[in-house]
Amino acid sequence: MTKISGLAKINNGVGLIVDFDNGYGASIVCHDGSYGGPFVEGESNVYELAVLHNGHLCYDTSITADVLGWQTIEEINETLKKIKEL
Repeated sequence: MTKISGLAKINNGVGLIVDFDNGYGASIVCHDGSYGGPFVEGESNVYELAVLHNGHLCYDTSITADVLGWQTIEEINETLKKIKEL
């Protein structure tokens, strides 16, 4: 089961957490301090995605060793599929 939580307005933008049954997940944000901000309501924004493992930042997966910045919604969806398969 996929769990989405933490949808919030932060730093003049938005953020949320996605968790998968395998213990991995993602933090997805777009705000003034992110690699994707600033967030503009009603526009095609780009986002920063960080891989999480057991709720903590994880920098040692086959997906990335850092955060992924300036990601489109399509790229976010593709990365989420990969995280779910870890």
